[in-house]
Amino acid sequence: MGLKLEAVVCAVLACMACCGVGIAFAQGMGSSSTAGIYTCVDAKGRKITSDRPVPECIDRTQQEMTPSGTLKRVVGPTLTAQERAVLEEKEKRAIEARSLEQEVKRRDRALLTRYPNRVIHDKERGLALKQVDEVILTASKRLQELTEQRKGINADLEFYKKDANKAPIGLKRRLEENDSSVTSQKQFIGDQDLEKNRVNVRFDEELAKLKQLWPQLSPAAAPQESAPAAVPPAKKQHAR
Repeated sequence: MGLKLEAVVCAVLACMACCGVGIAFAQGMGSSSTAGIYTCVDAKGRKITSDRPVPECIDRTQQEMTPSGTLKRVVGPTLTAQERAVLEEKEKRAIEARSLEQEVKRRDRALLTRYPNRVIHDKERGLALKQVDEVILTASKRLQELTEQRKGINADLEFYKKDANKAPIGLKRRLEENDSSVTSQKQFIGDQDLEKNRVNVRFDEELAKLKQLWPQLSPAAAPQESAPAAVPPAKKQHAR
C-alpha cells in the first residue's frame, strides 16, 4: 500500500514538472516574438546585431527587425543638441517657405478671379484713376475760390498799403486763413498726384503678374468675350 502511494505521488510530481516546462517554453516563445532585433553597420564597416539599440551606431541609421526578419522601423541617428537645433531651424524654414508658397498661390487665384482678362483690368484701372481725378478737380475748384477771395482781400488791403500795421485784425485774419487754405489745397492736390502714380504702379505690377497667369487658364475656365451679333444674310430677290 505504501509503495503504491509513493508511485502515485511521483507520477503527479512528474506531470507538474512537465507542465511547468511547457509554460516556461511558451512564455519564452511569447517574449521572443515581441522582442526587436537591431542591426546596423558601424563606422568601421562591421555589421552589428543586437536585441537593443546599438551604441556603436548612435551616429547612424539602425534598422529594427521583427523576429521573423521583416523590417519593423528605421531608427535615425541620435543628434547632439546643436545638430537638433540646426535640424529644427531647417524644418522651420521649410514650413515657412511652404506657407509663403501657399499664400502666393492664394493671392494669384484671387487676382485671376478678380481680373480674368485684360479688358476688365484696364477698366478698373480707368475707374480708379477717374476717382482720383474727380478729387483733384474738386480741390482745384476750391483753389480757384480761394484765389478769388484773395483778390478781394488784396483790394481791402489797398487802403493800408502805406502802413500795413494799421489794417484791421479781422482783415489780417482773413489774409492768414486764405494763405493757409491755399497752401493746404496745393499740398492736397500734390498728394493726389502721388496717389495717381501709386494707382498706376499697382496696376502695372498686377498686369505683369496677370500676363503670367492668364495663359494658365484653361479655355473652359477663361471667360468668353461677347461676340458681335451675327448679321443675317441678305435675302435673294427673285427676278419677275
